[in-house]
Amino acid sequence: MNVMEIIKDAFVFPSQNIQVLLIYVVLSIVAGVLSVGGAVTYALGIVSPECFMWGGLAFVVAMLIGWVLSGYLISVIKSGIDQDSEVPEFSWWDNFITGFNNCIVSIVYFVIPAFITLIVGYITNVYGNAMIVAQEIYLQAAYSYMGSSSAIAFDAIYQALVNLLFSLTITITVAIVVFVIFSFLQTMAEARLANTGSLSEALNVFEAAKDITKIGVGKVIIVILLIIVVVAVIEGILSFIYSFLPILSILSIIITPYLVIFAQRAIGLLYSDIA
Repeated sequence: MNVMEIIKDAFVFPSQNIQVLLIYVVLSIVAGVLSVGGAVTYALGIVSPECFMWGGLAFVVAMLIGWVLSGYLISVIKSGIDQDSEVPEFSWWDNFITGFNNCIVSIVYFVIPAFITLIVGYITNVYGNAMIVAQEIYLQAAYSYMGSSSAIAFDAIYQALVNLLFSLTITITVAIVVFVIFSFLQTMAEARLANTGSLSEALNVFEAAKDITKIGVGKVIIVILLIIVVVAVIEGILSFIYSFLPILSILSIIITPYLVIFAQRAIGLLYSDIA
């Protein structure tokens, strides 16, 4: 499928089964309420120890529902890979297991770039430079308190800040690059999980990278950017409308899940080129 066909198909897709969409919406609301309520309840544990238990329980239930939702989205990707025009129904246990596997995929594809960033930060001595800046500022404050401030101390602070800024710039630049790359790889990993049902296949970073080249780096980038643009434009227009009619913001509980399903369907259709 060409790029515009993918976007058109994916955008219409969630509307083809309103009942399933509403189930997804309700589950999303429940998970969100439990997450927020769990956080508030857990915080109240300082007052009542029982709140720790109830808050923790709410978090666990929210997480379990989240796995079901995540697994369902993988089935949406699968429908795109198979180019099935029917919106998949919820398959609770299968969705739960797949969602758990997808959670592992998300963790792995986050940990790797995070580890790379930490290594770069260590090499560029971000922590050491930050400590030097803190020490120099502390010494300058002490000198000022004793009435013996000097230009040399200010020069030392300036040089320390320059070194810190240099190391931070390199580290942040590398972090942005590797996290963007791994976000694309994670997208392919989720498609591989949908296509094969295998966690090991999804965690094969090198094969996920090969999938991008098989589909075409340009096509992958264009489709994902178009997904982002479509979502951003719709959310931007709605935010503008909400500013005049705040009561309509309740529509976001339906529109946001709709857009999430749209995005996953588009990824599945994209991956269908090599499935």
